[in-house]
Amino acid sequence: MATRLDLSKRTLHRMTATCTLARTPLYDWHVAHGGRMVDFAGWSMPVQYGSIVEEHQATRRAVGMFDVSHMGRLEFFGPDAMAFLDQVVTRRVTDMQPGQVRYGLVCNEQGGILDDVLVYRLSSDSTQTDWPSFMMVVNASNREKIVQWLDKQQSGYAVDFKDVTTSTAMIAVQGPKAIELVKPLLDFDITAMRYYRCAFGSLGDEPGWISRTGYTGEDGIEWIGGADAAERVWSKVMSRAKACGGSAAGLGARDTLRLEAAMPLYGHELNEEITPIEAGLDFAVSLKDRDFIGRGALLAAKGNTKQPVRVGLQLEGRRVAREHSRILQGDDDVGYVTSGTFSPTFERPIAMAYVRPSVAAIGTRLAADIRGTAAAATVVPLPFYDRGKTT
Repeated sequence: MATRLDLSKRTLHRMTATCTLARTPLYDWHVAHGGRMVDFAGWSMPVQYGSIVEEHQATRRAVGMFDVSHMGRLEFFGPDAMAFLDQVVTRRVTDMQPGQVRYGLVCNEQGGILDDVLVYRLSSDSTQTDWPSFMMVVNASNREKIVQWLDKQQSGYAVDFKDVTTSTAMIAVQGPKAIELVKPLLDFDITAMRYYRCAFGSLGDEPGWISRTGYTGEDGIEWIGGADAAERVWSKVMSRAKACGGSAAGLGARDTLRLEAAMPLYGHELNEEITPIEAGLDFAVSLKDRDFIGRGALLAAKGNTKQPVRVGLQLEGRRVAREHSRILQGDDDVGYVTSGTFSPTFERPIAMAYVRPSVAAIGTRLAADIRGTAAAATVVPLPFYDRGKTT
């Protein structure tokens, strides 16, 4: 069954002859293997190779391989690296152990989200100057903004950071067979690694940071290593993936997978006008016994019972409510859709939306305005997809 990719017009445009796009180290492989290349945040990226649904299902049933080298990668050095990051990230950093990865957000003083990020604690000695003690992975569309923001906040801290995005590559291997697939290619026992942990090692004899993280709702790993090694790693893992029913997957499947898993996407569920509290990301905000940029605003938001709530919607029929579709209760406009798709896993339309708290309860009957027609919708629990549960 066909599905349509629904990504923000702010970040996704067809390539034109007049624009110059950045290319990941795997660009040539994508083109040679039929990748339909599009402009995503200034990068030429594959939106799909064949069918988005088939790539989605391969990830849910076996393994999907994603080139995520367009994501920004920043390394942090110096004795104040930990203190600096604890000041700019909503999640506590000071108690992170070496090899730990945490999801957090970078906010402005008003509590608005500048980006959602992953923070990696790499080394145990933060005084080293020639080896990064932390790394941060940021969204491609926000990389320059975050670099400028961090540079503004750096005064008074003995910390340096370096943007290593273009000198490195990032590959995600996701799905129920992902760990089994990569285990023989690693020089350490990945099965002993807990989720949201990382280690330095080799994947297919190529050194890099390997983390048990991802953006699909499935188990798997992400490898960050040298740009010159990317195609060798990709080819070794891909040959094993194909043998077990896996495939390469593009931005289209990445979007439908993350939406089923209710993972927010910057520019849709997250932006500078929305706080982490409003987005339902309270777990990524550590307010107790620490200060950070935006803390006061987030503390106030914590007690705001009138702010919109992020919810999941299941629609009747087969029509999809796209971004900005209005949510109605009778004649009242009660919210708007942030992301919507036809779920390949459940074979029905789903969406995430911000709605008034008075209509956010599970089971509430609403409607989505789809080109002037009201489509019946019901508020359902998030995530839509929970690993191992598909009904």
